[in-house]
Amino acid sequence: MNSRPTSIRNLSWAVVGDGTARRHVYRRQVDLFLKDGRIAEITPAGARPAEANEPVLDGSGMLALPGLINIHSHPTTEPGYRGVREDHGVPEQQMTGLMERLQAFRLPAEGRAAAAEMSYAEMLRAGTTTACDVTVPFAGWLETMVRSGMRFYAGPTFASARWGMSAPQTVTWKWDEAGGHAEFDKAKAVMAEAESHNSGRLGAMVFPAQIDTVTPELFAAGRKHADETGRPFSTHIGQSVVEVREMIRRYGVTSVQWAAAQGLMKPGTILAHCILLDEHPQIRWHTAKDLDLIAEAGAAVAHCPQPFARYGLAMDHVGRYRARGVTVGLGTDCAPHNLIEEMRLAIVAGRLMSEDIASLDTGGAFEAATIGGANALGRDDIGILAPGAQADIVLVDLAHPLMQPVRDPLRSFVFHAADRAVRTVLVGGEIVLADGAPLNLDPAGAMERLAEAQAQMLRDTVKHDYAGRPAERIAPLSLRVT
Repeated sequence: MNSRPTSIRNLSWAVVGDGTARRHVYRRQVDLFLKDGRIAEITPAGARPAEANEPVLDGSGMLALPGLINIHSHPTTEPGYRGVREDHGVPEQQMTGLMERLQAFRLPAEGRAAAAEMSYAEMLRAGTTTACDVTVPFAGWLETMVRSGMRFYAGPTFASARWGMSAPQTVTWKWDEAGGHAEFDKAKAVMAEAESHNSGRLGAMVFPAQIDTVTPELFAAGRKHADETGRPFSTHIGQSVVEVREMIRRYGVTSVQWAAAQGLMKPGTILAHCILLDEHPQIRWHTAKDLDLIAEAGAAVAHCPQPFARYGLAMDHVGRYRARGVTVGLGTDCAPHNLIEEMRLAIVAGRLMSEDIASLDTGGAFEAATIGGANALGRDDIGILAPGAQADIVLVDLAHPLMQPVRDPLRSFVFHAADRAVRTVLVGGEIVLADGAPLNLDPAGAMERLAEAQAQMLRDTVKHDYAGRPAERIAPLSLRVT
């Protein structure tokens, strides 16, 4: 197989741009022509005869999709929580386990590098071609990103405070303002290193860690830096009741209202999660203006339904955000880093919260995972198959039993087959996943290293937890061992 085909011929189905607007339509029996890493032309199958020795990729029996865009992920930590976080939550903190987990479980450096390699492989297998990684740097981060073949936005986090606990119902904030500014300086160096790499596939994102762990001064510095460099700007916001209540305690307003007053929200801002608005059933603040503030500012939301559904929490509701004009993209946040599963869960959770099947449909979820993510990042050359766009292409096997019968292939893909039917992924016209396996990553070797690191993390829990508890008390096994 030639790693850089100049055409993909005889595709049975393709999801392409409609030619007049940034929206997707189906086309049947088409050929894609590629040049210099971009899509040059989309024609009816066979309209242009193949030239002698032309490097052709056979698309027979395949569905072609634009590469998916993951605008929020934690690749270096989340695989280390497999078997730990799925049922973990703290009732005294309105079920979130976020703060307890981060103060107790700390994956060693060697485990973080292995987790990233596993996560990147998961992303490729699920058709993701562009991802925002907010867990850089880690040992070998630049080399691993480049080797994967994906597009990345490196978002090194910086903060003025760290979460702790003094009791199940009491979260604490340990402040170090000088340390936060030092982290910001390091983050700027990491962002510059990513952008200067000659692969042309790495960008950067300014990422103050959480709305409740960064001082107003450091937020202002980060916002100014994003404006001056033209980089996207993001932060975790509206992700726990603990956070929103703390922001109300400090400032008398919700997290979103405070961010708006500080000038943090504007086009190019991605609000990570942003589930707990003033009107949310778990907040019920006396105002009803958070969603309007987001829409009026032109900010986007990175919707990651999986981690919150595990706590019994959901956005209220994704259809309402989109109807108000808010750009919604999707992220994975936790393992598995499978954006197809996030699409499916976003649809189901949106319908449950709204009690309306029209809250979000398959086409809308796919739009969020592609065009929505591209718009959030300020890109018009990814997330769509159209002449001039990057040749970031996913080929799905229509012969897979879970894709059959092929009446509506997107529905079959999102609700049934998911990553099991992904066969080939190209980024910039280069094949980076073939026969369902990444070509330049070693997830099997990474699994062994991660298992050792997780074991170390679990042994060390007693050293880090505020109450000195072993891992088995914080996150017991799902069944008793006899």
